[in-house]
Amino acid sequence: MTASGVLIVIMAVLFACGVYAMLERSLTRVLIGFLLLGNAANLLLLIVMGAPGLPAFFGDGDKDDFSDPLPQALTLTAIVITFAVSAFLLALIYRTWQLGQADTVTDDEDDVALRAPDHAAEEDALDDEVEVEDADDEISSDFIDVSTSPITVLHHVDHPAIDDDAPTDTPDAPHDPNDKGPDA
Repeated sequence: MTASGVLIVIMAVLFACGVYAMLERSLTRVLIGFLLLGNAANLLLLIVMGAPGLPAFFGDGDKDDFSDPLPQALTLTAIVITFAVSAFLLALIYRTWQLGQADTVTDDEDDVALRAPDHAAEEDALDDEVEVEDADDEISSDFIDVSTSPITVLHHVDHPAIDDDAPTDTPDAPHDPNDKGPDA
């Protein structure tokens, strides 16, 4: 297996472990999963960059010998974003630990109440609202009983500040196919 094949396998394992860790209820595991995803994304950008070459800022050599600086810039950006989100998650974990002595996300009482089977009547009411919204979608215009357009086009006769000297196409004027225009 080549070096890039090994990197692809490692990247895939990092992505899989990161997604698995982020699906847990513990905020610490979410942080670890996010860090694994960030490192997998950096490894993906490293793989996409291709074979290493000359630095782009020296300027000596053929253009095919240079490294592509875009994946390097994207990797640096991904590192900064991963660091910022990790700092936010650490602050969130610390605050959750201060308030509840645990970093586990628990179900909200409203969420648990919604899962109860006695909410069938409320779901029927929501279905009725969807039917009303679907009936409203059949109307194609907001101006149902209006015979004119809501947009009024002003001309120079309507307002003295309008300079209306632009050429216009009029359907009543006959068109001469031999006319080459004023520049001919």
